[in-house]
Amino acid sequence: MNISCPRYLVSFDVRQLPHVFTDVLIVGTGLAGLRAALAVSRSLSVTILTKADEITTSNSERAQGGIASVLDPTDKFEKHINDTLVAGVELCDEATVTRVITEGPRRIAEMIRMGTHFDLHDDGSLDLGREGGHCMNRVAHAQGDATGHELVRAIISQVQNASNIKIRRNTYVIDLLVHEGACIGALVESGKYGRMAIWAKQTILATGGTGQLYRETTNAPVATGDGMALALRAGATLRDMEFVQFHPTVLYVAGGSRHLITEALRGEGGYLVDKNGYRFMPDYDPRGELAPRDIVSRSIVAQMEKTNSPTVFLTLAHKDPELIRYRFPGIRAVCEQFGIDITKDRIPVRPGAHYMMGGIVIDSEGKTSLPGLWAAGEVTSSGLHGANRLASNSLLEALVFGVSAGEGASARAMEIPDEQLYRVLPLTSDTLRKQPTPLNLEDILNSLKSLMWRNAGVQRNGELLREGLDSLEQWRRYALAGEQNSPAGWELQNMLMVSELLMQAAYLREETRGGHTRTDFPQRKPSWRKHLTFQRQTDGSIVVEQKRCRKKWKG
Repeated sequence: MNISCPRYLVSFDVRQLPHVFTDVLIVGTGLAGLRAALAVSRSLSVTILTKADEITTSNSERAQGGIASVLDPTDKFEKHINDTLVAGVELCDEATVTRVITEGPRRIAEMIRMGTHFDLHDDGSLDLGREGGHCMNRVAHAQGDATGHELVRAIISQVQNASNIKIRRNTYVIDLLVHEGACIGALVESGKYGRMAIWAKQTILATGGTGQLYRETTNAPVATGDGMALALRAGATLRDMEFVQFHPTVLYVAGGSRHLITEALRGEGGYLVDKNGYRFMPDYDPRGELAPRDIVSRSIVAQMEKTNSPTVFLTLAHKDPELIRYRFPGIRAVCEQFGIDITKDRIPVRPGAHYMMGGIVIDSEGKTSLPGLWAAGEVTSSGLHGANRLASNSLLEALVFGVSAGEGASARAMEIPDEQLYRVLPLTSDTLRKQPTPLNLEDILNSLKSLMWRNAGVQRNGELLREGLDSLEQWRRYALAGEQNSPAGWELQNMLMVSELLMQAAYLREETRGGHTRTDFPQRKPSWRKHLTFQRQTDGSIVVEQKRCRKKWKG
């Protein structure tokens, strides 16, 4: 199937727009974007954009379980590296894994100096938890189950005290601006200021993941894949879009919003049982509830089908109630809203879209294939996660690559003279037609989410994926052919593009590996130890390539 997309989503002439100039432009206010901003030299101006009302709106802020690192004297880097490689099922880049994990303790120490308050034992040592896929207790957490919130709180206070950093809220990035093969800023819609061009010496994308493509998700409302679509249209390479991690345990109460039930509950000894009270995970994996997330999610789906039930249940009734109340205050409060006492009642759960392992290809510094463009965090395919992310490695990745992208963009921006920045290039686009009839964006969005959950969810097969691609191609013909005039319309167009890449990759990969499960190809195949990449050509077509991994994994 042929996939294509326009270069720009709107018609424009930058000579007729207001202009803003900044040395480094950062899109996204999650942990990766904020940490990147602090890594930029204080002698340079930094502009951070978020489409949200509040700078705290991100997947980082929602992260519950913690941040994994080798922080205990009995732990070893080699153990954490091996756990990560095993979870990634032969598609990790071993050099990237080694670099991130060995750098981890230093980045966490920096966050402590910035004012992050991790949970401690009485003797002042870090209280380290254990999650699925880890052989050791190495997950630092804060306020029990509010680690992301605490990390973001601490780093925002540093950002707000930096005189060279400016944050613009309610600012939607429509497209990246490219001149002579390099990214030079972005075209944005900024609340009361309207449409404008922001010119930058270097640009960093830290826009997060794609959970909102799915009907069931733990992600923040902003996680719509914008950064991946922006990078694709501008000419950067994307990779491994089929690998979506479905968190096994999302609170599922009819009529209620979905809430993440952190894996740390299973790390503390929680059991998964079916509607009959049967503990089923040992039937599927000897690690039981502490198996990697892809295995737990598939097992839950299988057990729900076996018992003809919409959920399974997480129970902590056999654990010390005081410990559970202390360790998980946030989850306790959420469940109490639905009359569930987590110390004695069963918590109804089922999988939900949680984390995107694929994304924009970056090198060890955070550079993309497009000069002038960097990326960090969940929007990227860095090589750390491979086919499946090890629990609590994502916040670590955000810190490590946030620093390297910020420092790299800073060094490159310093090499570019100001006179090269302070100019208005005659960039224009008039290739799109106005939408002939208004689209019911909400209806298309709801249909898209249902389609993705049904046809490209936890379990996939060729027939469903092909049907899904046919539907997406039909929607693309009219939803992407016309010009939208609001963030809701541009966001939907981005979601359609990313959904089509995801489903096309899932259709092409005829095996089961990590977060990608094909019921018609249930085995992992050595011949598929390779990556799928996507890149837009000048004529608008998307080229898909299969690329072998750089070297054989020795795990």
